[in-house]
Amino acid sequence: MTVSLPIFAANLIDMEKIAYTFIDKIQGSIKGDVFSGLTVALALVPEAVAFAFVAGISPIVGLYGAFMMGLITALFGGRPGMISGATGALAVVMVHLVREGNTMWGDGAGLQLLFATLLLTGLVQIAAGALKLGKFIRMVPSSVMMGFVNGLAIVIFTSQIGMFKSNGEWLTGSSLAIMIGLVIATMAMMHFLPKINKKIPGALVAIIVITLVVVFGGIETETVKSFIVSGGGTGISAGLPTFHFPEIAWGWETLKFMTPYALILAAIGLIESLMTLNLIDELTETRGSGNRECLAQGAANFVNGLFGGMGGCAMIGQSIINIKSGGRGRLSGLVAALGLLFFILFGSSYIEQVPIGALVGVMFMVVIGTFAWSTFKIWNQVPVSDLIVIVLVTALTVIFDLAIAVFAGVIISALVFAWENALKIRARKSIDERGIKHYEIYGPLFFGSATTFQSKFTIKEDPNEVIIDFKESRIMDQSAIDAINKIAEKYEKQGKTIHLRHLSADCIALIKKADKICDVNVLEDPDYFVAIDNFNAHKESLA
Repeated sequence: MTVSLPIFAANLIDMEKIAYTFIDKIQGSIKGDVFSGLTVALALVPEAVAFAFVAGISPIVGLYGAFMMGLITALFGGRPGMISGATGALAVVMVHLVREGNTMWGDGAGLQLLFATLLLTGLVQIAAGALKLGKFIRMVPSSVMMGFVNGLAIVIFTSQIGMFKSNGEWLTGSSLAIMIGLVIATMAMMHFLPKINKKIPGALVAIIVITLVVVFGGIETETVKSFIVSGGGTGISAGLPTFHFPEIAWGWETLKFMTPYALILAAIGLIESLMTLNLIDELTETRGSGNRECLAQGAANFVNGLFGGMGGCAMIGQSIINIKSGGRGRLSGLVAALGLLFFILFGSSYIEQVPIGALVGVMFMVVIGTFAWSTFKIWNQVPVSDLIVIVLVTALTVIFDLAIAVFAGVIISALVFAWENALKIRARKSIDERGIKHYEIYGPLFFGSATTFQSKFTIKEDPNEVIIDFKESRIMDQSAIDAINKIAEKYEKQGKTIHLRHLSADCIALIKKADKICDVNVLEDPDYFVAIDNFNAHKESLA
């Protein structure tokens, strides 16, 4: 089943309105940025700690990484209001790097190799920004975007399920009931408080209220402190990050070991950051700079390598918390980063008392807002190929990681596009009163349709004079030029005269014996170009 592009686009717009109605598209304010930044800072603590545990490193390294990523991208990034920090997508790669580094060079070497790899990762990302590769995020189809947000919502949800454990064991009985009650209470407050007054920062107020209830009510439940201790840590109190150049034996062997990891980390980090940037652009109806974000992400990871942080990239969950709480400007990201640093330096004893249930409740609300629920409503209104891409990207995001999912989705979408356009090539045939046969070509001529194009001609049965008209066609690539040349050669071998009409100048430049078979009509010929190297040279020769 197929549907026209305007209808599909309209459905996607409706989908976004339904899925993200909890986000007000309002202008930012200092108050909104400050409150949202504080909310994000609270939510960053357990996330950074959890991802540090995933990577097999100290929680402080994760917290430092979140602080430095957040600070630099808030000041210099391409998307005001977007939050960056330590992420699970990179942590699952880092754990292999650290583990293998310890095995090859001894205990402790893995962490130093991680810092050194972040230097290379940062340089790769800076190069991507300098080369303006951020614009390629525009090539990600809407179906891939839908699969991305759905998969990420599921990943965020499943990551929070692990919070219902204590010392590696699942909570049961009263402990589980209390945890669930705190989660529900937090979600309820986040849902109803903005209905009473939209200026109330629902997430921040909910976290503070639930924490006070737990502390002064003497309720026994999991807190940030118990979560860190259960993971083998001691707390989040520490000093400022200090300059520390990675202590590794720099050489060919270490470079050969680090480079593949650096490329993978750079690719995953940029894809997740640019996809998040694109999503926040749509939610706030503004536009960020992908290239500037690449530069900022690279600089932040480079600084992490020099100051002992685990690095990271944009975080969709925290970014949505930020804009949902009213954060729109760079101040929100700056407050979040500085707030996190303040917690590390001075407020660790208070933050460690925050119930995990309150933070899980906040993240569950993010899941509800992130998932594109209208996916279930448009299944019979969009092309089957788009549904397949949505489901595939969703599944691959959950099973593997974002980079694999996006690459697979884009490749499949491109192949579907090429196949559908390959079927659109048509040839209207007619013979005029002089016995000349006309082929009027319709549709794009490119590598996918070149074979079909050649099959349209009955060369042996055609009269001695043939005209092929490309007025309603477009020559897209070198394969199309090659197909035209082959047709011309076949007619020539049969001793028949062929005329090619309405070809652009750059196409004519690549047609063999063009001066004999191409009819150029300056007033009627289309003005479009094939991407060829010698087109400018050809124009100069005509001048």
